[in-house]
Amino acid sequence: MIFSRKRAGGARHARDERAAEVLDSQEVEESPVPSRGPYDVSEAPDMPRLDLGSLQIPAVPEVEVRVQADPQGVIQQVVLVYGENALQLGVFAAPRSEGIWDEVREEIRQSLFNDGAAAREVEGEYGTELHARVRTPDGLTDLRFVGIDGPRWMVRGVYQGAAATDPDAAGPLAICLDGLVVDRGQEAKPVREPLPLRLPREMAEQASQENPAPGQREA
Repeated sequence: MIFSRKRAGGARHARDERAAEVLDSQEVEESPVPSRGPYDVSEAPDMPRLDLGSLQIPAVPEVEVRVQADPQGVIQQVVLVYGENALQLGVFAAPRSEGIWDEVREEIRQSLFNDGAAAREVEGEYGTELHARVRTPDGLTDLRFVGIDGPRWMVRGVYQGAAATDPDAAGPLAICLDGLVVDRGQEAKPVREPLPLRLPREMAEQASQENPAPGQREA
């Protein structure tokens, strides 16, 4: 099943909001914080977000959040859509001592190569990105892979549409990525295991009504 929610409201750019907070803070030198996200839940600035468990997505105007979940409400895929552009998000467990994006990026590049698609590394706002052109049933499609290492987690984003070749075209999608919050939890997890995502309560209730358990079905 797929749920879709159009984001609305006056969310501000995460970088601008954080900059204002830093200027107002009396303790900034004692407790430095990132100038932008994705943020760990322990350091995230307050702003309206859609809570999907391990990921909290900022409420940004004109961005539609599309969530694919199973009947139990466990999310399989999260995609943000803005016009003809899309950003698919994933979040994974990482070790405490080091990031994993460099290693994951190389594996993605090798997988694309094995499928006959060339990929090249490009320096972007978050460091080294991977740009590729793949063949799909709809023709050739450009993809831009972005990875951000955090404390014991890694966020992977995959841009499609014009945003895959022109970062400026991402617009509000980039704002969503900048304001993203990761709630890793404290329990031990295997490295690279996807962190659990769940539907918000109102979406889960809708899923339960549309797909009742066998014992709850009406005769």
